[in-house]
Amino acid sequence: MTALTKFQRLEATGLWRPDAEAQRREVIVSLGDATLTMSSTAGDILAHWSLGAVQRSNGHALPAIYHPEGAPEETLELGADETEMIAGLDRLLRAIDRRRPRPGKLRFIVTGSAVALGLVLAVFWLPGALASYATTVVPQVKRAEIGARLLSHVTRLTGQACNASEAREPLRRFSQRIQQGGSVVVLPGGSFTSAHLPGSIILLNRRVVEDHDDPDVAAGFALVESMRVRASDPLGDLLAHAGLIASLRLLTTGEMPDSALDAYAEHVMTHPQPAPHVENLLEAFAKAELRTSPYAYAVDGTGESTLPLIEADPRRIEGSRMVLSDADWVRLQAICNG
Repeated sequence: MTALTKFQRLEATGLWRPDAEAQRREVIVSLGDATLTMSSTAGDILAHWSLGAVQRSNGHALPAIYHPEGAPEETLELGADETEMIAGLDRLLRAIDRRRPRPGKLRFIVTGSAVALGLVLAVFWLPGALASYATTVVPQVKRAEIGARLLSHVTRLTGQACNASEAREPLRRFSQRIQQGGSVVVLPGGSFTSAHLPGSIILLNRRVVEDHDDPDVAAGFALVESMRVRASDPLGDLLAHAGLIASLRLLTTGEMPDSALDAYAEHVMTHPQPAPHVENLLEAFAKAELRTSPYAYAVDGTGESTLPLIEADPRRIEGSRMVLSDADWVRLQAICNG
């Protein structure tokens, strides 16, 4: 989203209330690529709001009050002194709103789609084809929202995403080194090594960051996930796993059932995908100016099963283009210690 460029990673202090009965508490508010994050002053993440579902409830009045769509009892209050955050957030909300289908057009699309889908289902009954169709009409804003919702289901299994304050900027630079417009999230638990979600979200287990002195290892795992994102639409993978009813619900209501997201979150965490073909890996690593051998030895310490990646390392002589400075890498390695 080009509207995000100027306001990436803004932070401010606000007052957050999870429900109407709770007292407001002071939080650190972080404006990211696709989410608004509320953290305690100790660095614990308290809430993730998808930007596509954030609404301002009091127009241009100050202090500015925001809430998630459909949950007005949960509020975030930003004081009049947080002008940069308010201006950035309001600008993003206007940009997102301009990209939403207008009601009349949306009704036309939904009606026409329902008729067409009814014919397809009646004749072919192919859930796979329906999921493929859905991936062509779901806008990027909705993909980001689904990815953020799915991440909240994943973190119920792994623990909240690591978010030490001093590691946030190194993580942002690391993310941009791997893929433009995406984000990398480090998770503290689970048996997985790496995975990805809709909205160009790459997940890394903390072991990938903490257990290796060379940042090329973590960069290699993240790059492989970015290859999988390009090779197979993550939203299509989600819909294929969720089935026909979930695809229909997404097309007709714009929402995914929580049960489908729960099931897919568990699937992502427990079913690692096969590595891309060796030739494709070598080409991608060469384009990213990244060595393949550190990744290969991290996958197989003996190097036996990954020997082609070691012998044909495209950056064996000149080395990788720097992933992070030594200081930033040390800070990133401590991201789960905040």
